[in-house]
Amino acid sequence: MSARRYISLSLQALAVTLVVALVLGQFLGQPILLSFVETGSMQPTMDPGDGFIAIPAPLAGAVGPGDIVTFDAQEIEGGGLTTHRVTEETEQGYVTQGDNNPFTDQDGGEPIVQDADIVAVAATFGGDVIVIPHLGTGAMAFQSGLDSLQTWLAITLGAPSLQGTQGLAYLLFGLSVIAYAVDWYLTGSNRRNAERDTSREDGTSVMFVLVILALVLMATATAAMVVPAGTEEYGIVSADFESDNPTVIERGTSEEIEYFVPNAGLVPVQTYVTPASQGVSVDSERVDLGPRDETTVNVTLEAPPETGYYRLFVQEHRYLAVLPAGVIDELYGFHPWAPIVAINGLLGGGIILLGLALVGGEPGRMRSRATRERPRSLRGYLRRLYR
Repeated sequence: MSARRYISLSLQALAVTLVVALVLGQFLGQPILLSFVETGSMQPTMDPGDGFIAIPAPLAGAVGPGDIVTFDAQEIEGGGLTTHRVTEETEQGYVTQGDNNPFTDQDGGEPIVQDADIVAVAATFGGDVIVIPHLGTGAMAFQSGLDSLQTWLAITLGAPSLQGTQGLAYLLFGLSVIAYAVDWYLTGSNRRNAERDTSREDGTSVMFVLVILALVLMATATAAMVVPAGTEEYGIVSADFESDNPTVIERGTSEEIEYFVPNAGLVPVQTYVTPASQGVSVDSERVDLGPRDETTVNVTLEAPPETGYYRLFVQEHRYLAVLPAGVIDELYGFHPWAPIVAINGLLGGGIILLGLALVGGEPGRMRSRATRERPRSLRGYLRRLYR
């Protein structure tokens, strides 16, 4: 493969990776290294469709005034991921505002932003946000087309599971299978055409197909671990009286509620349920679930001495139990994302090694190449024919 061809393919793969990362981030509700703004609320810092590098909140460190954060909004645009700047830090949380908005989000009815709401922080260099112009424009167009395709397939085939994150994994897997089938058909055609010069290296690499399958498997596994987990919010009222309502708690006292932990999949999972704000405690932070299993965890909510409305949070981290429980414990103790990286490495590396073993350990190409040179004369042809 020529250097120009290699560079071209690398740039195409990079562009596809960026777009897929942005789209998956929107599906998962968690930016995957990159994110973008859809409206003009952050102008002139970022125009609609501009992208930026999103540092995951656990890695970004402390958040303060001036930082641009992506948080899970409750009221803005009907709720969902919103990227605005922190303008003030209070005892209750953060006040946020779009650079182009005349008032704060909280003045518009958005609850005060808590640490548990923040999913990413925009990376900066020299005090300025690292902006990638128009990166999100292509991602939004791609996502719109993908949504339409998933909806059409779900309606046509009568399969609702083809929608959402799970459907996206099925779609990517299906496209990879179709690509393999097309390449196999073309291989057969080339073999039947004896006059065709097949010495060019333009086939589909076995390693390329295996990497695509590995990425699909890792995307599916990541979705299975990230989507059902996340942060659970409890809105409580600290009152001067007792109440039968579990979220209306007499001030200075506590109330115990049940947190439901299901496993709808066929793979066992290892789950950690931990407090994500003050005033919350959990009886058992680690829960092991078998296939199609479910359980509950007792969560205690404490009402502050002052009356009023408060938001309390519980964080759930979920991992496929394909590693020993002790290994997941150690990795989780190091960082909550460490088990996801290790599990994806095991699954992705496993499918590549298995594929290479099935094809004899040679990462060759799917399309065969003629090893004989075309004879240059009739004498050469006859000599080869009767040799």
